[in-house]
Amino acid sequence: MTKNNAITELINDFSYFDGWEDRYAYLIELGDKLPDFPEKYMTEEYFVPGCVSKVWMVPSFDGDRFHFIASSNGDITKGMIYILYLAYNEQNRADIADINIEGIFDDLGLSKNITPQRRNGFYAMVQKIKSFAA
Repeated sequence: MTKNNAITELINDFSYFDGWEDRYAYLIELGDKLPDFPEKYMTEEYFVPGCVSKVWMVPSFDGDRFHFIASSNGDITKGMIYILYLAYNEQNRADIADINIEGIFDDLGLSKNITPQRRNGFYAMVQKIKSFAA
């Protein structure tokens, strides 16, 4: 499954839910799909400031392909990390800037249902990813 297909499938999944409560529950479930995050990385070096919950992100590159693992102490935030994981993980460095994460966020219905603080945290993670790739 390509990254675009994974995002399209996720958007379709979110469209099946009638209310925000169901979408919220699904967002929390998505966080369970994140790869394991070793506790040794829960340090200041990998900390992402600006998020409501604590977030840690470890970037790496395999040639020109961007990879990251991340985690949070918040269940909703973990779900938001999973969305970023689908959008950015294994992308070419040059393609990261072209990903329309704002459009994805809107298509998922998150922009109108997530608090401003969580939205700011989401975009703090996006900025961290873009700075790693730059």
